[in-house]
Amino acid sequence: MTRATGSGPVDDVVGTIGIRTAGDGPPVLFLHGLGGSRTAWEPQLAALSGTFRCIAWDLPGYGVSDPIVPLTFEAIADAAAGLLDHLGIECADVVGLSFGGHQALHLALGHPERVRRLVLADTSARFGADGTDVDEWKRLRLDPLDRGVTPAEMAAGVIDAITADGFDGVERTRAVAAFGRIPSDGLRAAVECLPTHDVVDRLGEIAAPALVVVGELDEETPVAYAEVLAERVPNAELRVIPGVGHLTPAEAPDEFNALVEGFLRP
Repeated sequence: MTRATGSGPVDDVVGTIGIRTAGDGPPVLFLHGLGGSRTAWEPQLAALSGTFRCIAWDLPGYGVSDPIVPLTFEAIADAAAGLLDHLGIECADVVGLSFGGHQALHLALGHPERVRRLVLADTSARFGADGTDVDEWKRLRLDPLDRGVTPAEMAAGVIDAITADGFDGVERTRAVAAFGRIPSDGLRAAVECLPTHDVVDRLGEIAAPALVVVGELDEETPVAYAEVLAERVPNAELRVIPGVGHLTPAEAPDEFNALVEGFLRP
């Protein structure tokens, strides 16, 4: 596999997983959210590749990655560990956004020796901590797919619904495009998987130091969810980014990148 060395990101398929890489140095694995794909991390790869070997994947079933049937958190964690094997990486820092944060937690619990440090962005210890009804949550996301609406067609509306007012420009365009890369079947499998997330009683087992980041205006996984993670993961710290919603890496890339670099820098 060819890796980027300062000349911009490189796309590749490793085993069954599509990835985008940039830079050299300590490895950092980026796990995107339910409505993302590997291209959603462009601001991070651009800013952090001078210090780190940045690796952003397409979740199995997303982008160009082959699906896993059934898609479960255990299978996702195994796939992430397998990707590290393919890349010859024994241990990596892991940055996960939302659904990707769930995956990062499962990776840290299922394969603790593979995770050096965690960045948990706009995520939660379990699904529906505020009493969200699972069936209703799934129906709102699956009904459009059942009507034949594609992820690309729903992308702009979803991105605008989960971000703070004023999110616009190149980062919004990139977020919408990253959502549009999701195959319908991949999104459907992820919607079925996500509500099964619940590690709240296992947070004390996480050995990796963690940085918990959340947008002040995040209504999907609000500050209260981040506080649970910061309180129960043994070596965790919390940072709230003012004025932004659920997509802190895209809505406030400079602030997010500075926090990540400061936390992960060797």
